[in-house]
Amino acid sequence: MKHLIILLAILPLAACTRADRLTDYVNPLLGTATLWNEADLGYRRTWKQRTWGAEVFPGASLPNAMTQLSPVTQYRSGAGYQYEDTVIYAFAHTNKGHWNLLHLPILPVTGHVTPNDYHSHYSHDREEARPGYYRVFLDRYHIDAQLTTTLRCAYHRYTYPPAAIPKLLIDVQRSNAPVRSWEVKRESPHAFSGHQAAGETIYFYAISNHPLAHIAELRDTANLVTLFTFAPPPAPSPLELKIGLSFVSVENALLNLQAEIADKTFATIRREADNEWERQLSKILVQGGTERQKRLFYSTLYRTLLWPALRSDVNGDYPAAPRNQTANATFQYYTDPSFWDDYRNKLILLGMLRPDVAIDVIKSITDRGERRNGYMPTFFHGDHASTFVAGSYLRGITAFDLERAYKLLLKNATVPGRGGRPYLDEYIANGWIAEKDTINVPTQDEYKAAVTKTVEYAYDDYATALIAKTLGDNENYSLLIQRSNNYKNLFDPSTGFWRGKIADGSWIQDFDPYYPYFAYMYREANAWQSLFFAPHDPQGMIALYPSPQAVEQKLDSLFTQPWRGYEAHNMTGFIGNYCHGNQPDHSVPYTYYFIGKQPKAQFYLDSIMDRFYDMGAEKLAYAGMDDAGEMSAWYVFNAIGLYTYSPADPEYIVTVPLFDKVRFTFGDGAAFTIRKSGSGRRIESLTLGGEPLDGYFVPHSKLHDGKDLLITVRE
Repeated sequence: MKHLIILLAILPLAACTRADRLTDYVNPLLGTATLWNEADLGYRRTWKQRTWGAEVFPGASLPNAMTQLSPVTQYRSGAGYQYEDTVIYAFAHTNKGHWNLLHLPILPVTGHVTPNDYHSHYSHDREEARPGYYRVFLDRYHIDAQLTTTLRCAYHRYTYPPAAIPKLLIDVQRSNAPVRSWEVKRESPHAFSGHQAAGETIYFYAISNHPLAHIAELRDTANLVTLFTFAPPPAPSPLELKIGLSFVSVENALLNLQAEIADKTFATIRREADNEWERQLSKILVQGGTERQKRLFYSTLYRTLLWPALRSDVNGDYPAAPRNQTANATFQYYTDPSFWDDYRNKLILLGMLRPDVAIDVIKSITDRGERRNGYMPTFFHGDHASTFVAGSYLRGITAFDLERAYKLLLKNATVPGRGGRPYLDEYIANGWIAEKDTINVPTQDEYKAAVTKTVEYAYDDYATALIAKTLGDNENYSLLIQRSNNYKNLFDPSTGFWRGKIADGSWIQDFDPYYPYFAYMYREANAWQSLFFAPHDPQGMIALYPSPQAVEQKLDSLFTQPWRGYEAHNMTGFIGNYCHGNQPDHSVPYTYYFIGKQPKAQFYLDSIMDRFYDMGAEKLAYAGMDDAGEMSAWYVFNAIGLYTYSPADPEYIVTVPLFDKVRFTFGDGAAFTIRKSGSGRRIESLTLGGEPLDGYFVPHSKLHDGKDLLITVRE
């Protein structure tokens, strides 16, 4: 039997025809390809390992769901799927794109199976990816695989060749994290259950439409897999597998399955998934622009809505910190956001579109902080939950206990200790963090990232100060607002860069502003990419330079001084030394606004949107890692003409949108419209609700009140 899948979703975005639904604009394969050639990378590759891509998954999921059901082409890669790979090892049930998860890998198979030889070649010509749905033909086994999901469940549909005995393999020892324990057991002739402990522990309960004939463990010296053999149906029909998932228990996995799928068909679940994505995407409706821009826009909007991920069950149970003890709550419990990345934009967009989720995420991180050491959770580097909490509350998202959250955030800012801000004692004592005095630091070596931490802690202090002011804590407001000036302490006027100091307060001598570091002085950046980060105090930042002309010259040099050919797998997508493939300089282009050069900012914003989101031979690569939606949210905001320059503040800097008209509907039903009049990059005038807008910032409250924004532009 041959199965022909006609796939429009993988064609280059510009080549697609007009969509009938907004989900038709979305290409979940966008971001799955890797950059290979020198022109795209900005340097010549010498390493054998692949440069980081966007590290996104193409499989089926719902917004902020527990389940992400996606193909695995390579373990220990970011999202487990790389477009250029040629074989599929399994379909895993969790994903983020950060080298973790990939729980419960399952692969349908036929014929003889061994524990060290199971995978299938596949072709992109017979692969289809849509929001909430994924399909691929497994060439080796001649199986047509279809996947769809609910919030907490997976639905597999496998069409085997005629006369083939249906088999299913679970690679219980494999995920993107080491597997500590597992169990698989038969529950009934049509059901099996178990768990896999890999990082987090996932529990599952599966029901098949075909009866189980046999379950066997296949072992060799290094591998163990579980093989299910099903009784052939009386008449040919696909094997359908409904799997409930839980991070609490097998019993809860069954509850989730009964609540979300029960007797529904695959077609019904697929349709419901598509309808939910259509509902979310339709909160931002655009007119004008090109078909390519619309496809990029809705594909990036889709990406912003996938994470954080749900962790509570339909009965309210969730795995509570610190040792996954079962707790119960009336709110939905979510994973930690990727704070270093998505505090800049994505979390604010999440609150605008899904305030109920943003509220529950804040409740979740507050709960986690109280159950641990009394610190608000951090992520990877720095702090930044303060920005999310302040920016949400000041935008009117207030249905959470601000005082409880503030208590944790204040401890993060003022009490050194495990679980809080790293090197906070130095920061409090000196107003900056010292770096090691050394020379010839390799790019990948781990140090303090002291410059980046210092300037970002200053911004976190500002965000926490906003909450202190809201709650009437004047003493801590004064302390924190004063500390928010600490970003100035590592500015070196002799070079015009933020520069590291050693413990005695002298500048690090081995200083090359072009050399990229993973964590020496700067986090995943060089000195050029670490310029101009003081979103709360742009005028104070500008005043560090001799004149606005000096700032303009520095900015011009950032975008025109060529990248020196340094090879760093997490840095790609260059305009001069500006690197869009990583987050540190994503707010830098807007600095032109503060010296009266807005058209220059727009020139680079347009260049970034045009160049860095459908790169590579297949037009399926981002310039760099999406980082749980931050890269995508950057595009979404700028495409509609707004950006969260200072995400803690309830306002947006206005840019020139790609579209003539944008209708934006908040998650609570309030709506506003953005219109663009004219063409060009120079903003001639701004009116809000028919009244002239003073400056380039628009208040969130005015947009939420329904004040329409008119952006008049010219060449």
